[in-house]
Parts: sequence; C-alpha cells; structure tokens
Amino acid sequence: MTVDHLRVALRGVPDPDWLDEALRQVAADPATIARFFPAAGRRCGRAALPGTPGWTADEAARALLLTALSADHAQYADSLYRRGDAAEKRAVLKALPLLPIGAAAVPLLHDAIRTNDTRLLAAALGPYARHLDDAAWRQAVLKCVFTGVPLAAVADLDARADGELAVMLAGLADERHAAGRNMPADATDLLARLTAGSGRPTATEA
Repeated sequence: MTVDHLRVALRGVPDPDWLDEALRQVAADPATIARFFPAAGRRCGRAALPGTPGWTADEAARALLLTALSADHAQYADSLYRRGDAAEKRAVLKALPLLPIGAAAVPLLHDAIRTNDTRLLAAALGPYARHLDDAAWRQAVLKCVFTGVPLAAVADLDARADGELAVMLAGLADERHAAGRNMPADATDLLARLTAGSGRPTATEA
C-alpha cells in the first residue's frame, strides 16, 4: 500500500474538503493531529475502500494524517495509539509501514499482539511486522492460529515461515488432534508446505 494509492481511494469520501484541510493543517502544525485523528471516522466514514482490500476510509485518512507530519512520526504514532480507541489503534498499526520510523514502533506491535482483539493482532502482522524478531513473529503467527485470525493477514508469511514455526504448528496440531479438534485449514496448509518432502515433524522433535 502506498500514500498515493490511499489518496486516490479517498477521493470519494463524504467530506474530502475536510480531509484536505486537515492534511494541510497537520503539515503546518503537527500538534493539530490530536484533534483531526479522532474525527476522521465521523468526517470520512468507516466504509471499506473500493480497490483497497483491508482498509476502511477512516483508517486510510488517519494513515495520511500521520504521513503528513513533518517530523516526530514515531512519537505521534505512539501517542495516538496509546490514547486511541480500537479503530484508531488499528489505523496507527496499518500506517506504520508508510512512516520513516525504522523499528521505533515495535513496542506498539508487542502491545497489539498481547491483546485479545483479533483485529489488532491482524493489523500488527502487516508489512511493518518485518521489524519483529523471529521468536516474537513465530509466537504471533501461532496466536493467529489459536484465535482464528486468517493467516492471509500475515505479511510475508511464506518467505519468513521456517522449520521452527513448522515444529510449533505440528505440536499444536498434535494437541488439537488429541483433544478431538481440528486445525484451521490455512494452518494445516502452511504446515504441509513447510514439511513437504521432509516428513511431518512432531512436537517432540523440537
């Protein structure tokens, strides 16, 4: 996802003039984002954006507001996330890959992954999750399986999944089989891809 793509997608929001003015004011005076960020849902709507899978209008508008900042992107992202409601938190998480902040916002990912909000978990495992270390990333993927978050939400899943994740998934599959429960189909498919040609690992092979 790019800033230009979001701008084009937002041309049809209910109040595009409000968004244009908000972006101008945030660029000129960063502190005004505290006022505009919460208002984006009311002024731009919360509908899904056509041609922009996984994004709603308020999320995209809030992401643009963050990108309009002239400096201190990580500081404002942290503040808006910590003070925001669930929708505002998701918007911050989705905006992170668009901001020049390096790995500074990784603590926000850890916070989102600890919650029981599956939509926050999914947002945390977008492209910015490349900054998670391997151990934390594997645990987050396993939590997706536990909580029913589709693995399609995990960015770079096939590129990053490894043998250790396969062992963790196999262990979970063994536990669920023993309890008479099934693994989600996407997790079963991932495990099959990871173990193709090498035999299925068991939990005791870790």
